[in-house]
Amino acid sequence: MSVDPRTPCLVGVAQHTVRDQPGPEPLDLWELAARRAEADAGAPGLLERLDSIQVVYTESWQYDDPVGRLAERLKAEPRHRVYSMVSGTAPQTLLGAAAAAIAAGEMDAALIAGAEALATRRALRRAGEYPAWSHRADPRRPYGWERPPHPAELAHGLVLPVHTYPIMETARRAAAGEGIEEEMRDRGRMMAPMTGVAAANPHAWQRTVRTPEELVTPAPDNRFVGWPYTRRTVALAEVDQAAAVIMVSAGLADRLGIAPERRIHLRGWAYAEDTWEVAARPVLGASPAMEAAARHALARAGTGLDDIGALDLYSCFAVALRAACAATGIDPLDPRGLTVTGGLPYAGAPVSVYVLHSTAAMAERLRAEPGPGPSHGLVTGVGMHLTKHTYAIWSTEPGGGAGLAGLRDAAAPVHTAEPVPITVTHEGTATVAGYTVAHGRDGAAEHGILVVDLPDGSRAHAHVRHPGLIAEAENAELVGREVHLTPDAQVNVATW
Repeated sequence: MSVDPRTPCLVGVAQHTVRDQPGPEPLDLWELAARRAEADAGAPGLLERLDSIQVVYTESWQYDDPVGRLAERLKAEPRHRVYSMVSGTAPQTLLGAAAAAIAAGEMDAALIAGAEALATRRALRRAGEYPAWSHRADPRRPYGWERPPHPAELAHGLVLPVHTYPIMETARRAAAGEGIEEEMRDRGRMMAPMTGVAAANPHAWQRTVRTPEELVTPAPDNRFVGWPYTRRTVALAEVDQAAAVIMVSAGLADRLGIAPERRIHLRGWAYAEDTWEVAARPVLGASPAMEAAARHALARAGTGLDDIGALDLYSCFAVALRAACAATGIDPLDPRGLTVTGGLPYAGAPVSVYVLHSTAAMAERLRAEPGPGPSHGLVTGVGMHLTKHTYAIWSTEPGGGAGLAGLRDAAAPVHTAEPVPITVTHEGTATVAGYTVAHGRDGAAEHGILVVDLPDGSRAHAHVRHPGLIAEAENAELVGREVHLTPDAQVNVATW
């Protein structure tokens, strides 16, 4: 089979997990992962000839020049340098851009690396210490999100994913006609197999096989975080982990003597967006953007879902998994499994970096697949509050010339949602569209957070403060219930 020399391919992948804290700083981890990816490629000196170094945003430390500092460590002088924004989709966006540039003849070799050291930050914090890490940014840069929260979200404290995702889950649950106990039981059944994958993954943060009941039953070591989610069913961000991948042109891979069976190709990918604000979603518990991204990625790759041998669906929260399954036509109990790493709650969720880990793991999985035909894998990403979505099809064989041409425009959104208007304060009746109950570190319920439909077609947020109503919210379905909102400054207070 003749391969266009401009065909981009992954040739080196690496993952690293630090078990003992305090551990290295992110810059050390970036370098370590990059050098291991070079070793995996079997091409000494590859790092020094990089045309591009791209680094995924790290929450752990603000460096003055993240990419420049890594380039110095690697003795590389890349003309193309990128430091991403915060997003679970950032790794695939960087990979897609690198693939497009290679296909266009603009570069031959790119490194994408990322790391977090939040477990070390936690260990130091508990010891009353502060990291003495290198090259600190001064002044400190603004936080790396693309868009700040809506003022109504800030007023109601609706910023953390452990609160936004449960609101979408309760909306999905009600639309599906599921009861509270049924949702929890099915969540456990869906996620328990992931713990088995994590147990077999040497890079996973938690390698303990759990039963469905252990995952969803509240306990002192498995408290509710944002009801109905327990700690064991949400992304685990306080980890020390790093990953890196090296992508090169087929022509360079040939010149370096990298065997074709070591190369993994981006057959097709797509990006789509739901709304940025949870309350603005036209359908609170589903993702039309995921459906569009899946459809376009598979079409661009020239594959069908049945051709996909391995899956890694972004699993920060159960509603993200369920929305992806619904949008893509995958059974939550699909025998292929939903992850090749163990997923974000068990393998680890190094904030924006996870998709580098899942891509590296998918590359290793596909390399190990027996021939003679091509093997394909699907890797998805989710950014912000189920807002941004990437679907990528990786394969042991390239997709051909038409696929190369399609890489250039793949980053353009294939779907953008029309937002529902948000009303900041409202006095009068409203109907609950989705909700959660925020819990403190002691496990106690603190307050309810609602997203409600207003009579004029807009949406609003509200708090539930009365202890009796908070307790009722966790024992009876609130979605569809009529409530009364009373403004308290910029916060709507709900009663019924």
